[in-house]
Amino acid sequence: MGNDAGSPQGPVTCGSWIRRPENLNLVVLGRSRRGNSCPSLLEIFSFDPKTTSLSTSPLTTYVLEAEEGDPVAIAVHPSGDDFVCALSNGSCKLFELYGRETNMKLLAKELAPLQGIGPQKCIAFSVDGSKFAAGGLDGHLRIMEWPSMRVILDEPRAHKSVRDMDFSLDSEFLASTSTDGSARIWKIEDGVPLATLSRNSDEKIELCRFSKDGTKPFLFCSVQKGDTSVTAVYEISTWNKIGHKRLIRKSASVMSISHDGKYLSLGSKDGDICVVEVKKMQIYHYSKRLHLGTNIAYLEFCPGERVVLTTSVEWGALVTKLTVPKDWKGSLSLTCTHSHASLLHSNALQ
Repeated sequence: MGNDAGSPQGPVTCGSWIRRPENLNLVVLGRSRRGNSCPSLLEIFSFDPKTTSLSTSPLTTYVLEAEEGDPVAIAVHPSGDDFVCALSNGSCKLFELYGRETNMKLLAKELAPLQGIGPQKCIAFSVDGSKFAAGGLDGHLRIMEWPSMRVILDEPRAHKSVRDMDFSLDSEFLASTSTDGSARIWKIEDGVPLATLSRNSDEKIELCRFSKDGTKPFLFCSVQKGDTSVTAVYEISTWNKIGHKRLIRKSASVMSISHDGKYLSLGSKDGDICVVEVKKMQIYHYSKRLHLGTNIAYLEFCPGERVVLTTSVEWGALVTKLTVPKDWKGSLSLTCTHSHASLLHSNALQ
């Protein structure tokens, strides 16, 4: 693999799928500055589902100014018309997509409330696109209405430093985790903390994703206990843990859930990924050393295909077709809390 900008390979700091009309899917990648000759970039690539590959050259490229720093995180609006990029200079910028694949352009706009707020580790849109959240390295959590940018929650001391966060399917809750191992639930409309997830003194809650299948609402969290990483499941009405299971051999670095909520995926700190069917909490796909010996920084399911996008600083962006069963007809509903909890417990790490 080459290290040249202009292809999906080479150092990538962040990335995301962009869902476009007619079920067309694009990928946006952020690249850091390298020396004086390679500036920081945002690039848009097309995705070909037949070959499960990204285009060899970008559809369009946006060159960031030196004072803006490097792209740190990207959050794409569900409409697919624009995305927010958090920059290492401590500001966030809005990028709007114009034109079709053959003539695509990115138009940058300043977001006044998100200028000079410090480096943001996590940024995200709610599933319906009406809310935007930003979690800072300094532990400051902000939730805003979109696109008005009206502040709903502004909590400077939400965490020691924000590690991960996710909106619930109905946009009622936001879960956030901290680098110190704690996790909190926020009731968005009220702009207040609702609960702190329970954990043992030797456990660190690191990653979080809400279930997205629209049936039984759960929160999945990766929990580190010494050298062991397990996936814990919390029930949303009580925020009590109902079970846990060891899914990935090494410590998890990133977690994702498919758009229809049927699959949960974990990426490890040494380049593995596993994909789990949520209903049975069984592994249906495992790729060892996908990003050989390096931390998977980003992992996301393609909006319309059983494909995942992964990125790492060393190996760049990879798209991987998943070895999962063809979709069943009808919906996959979760069993009731108790039977699902029993299932999880029966398969839990001893």
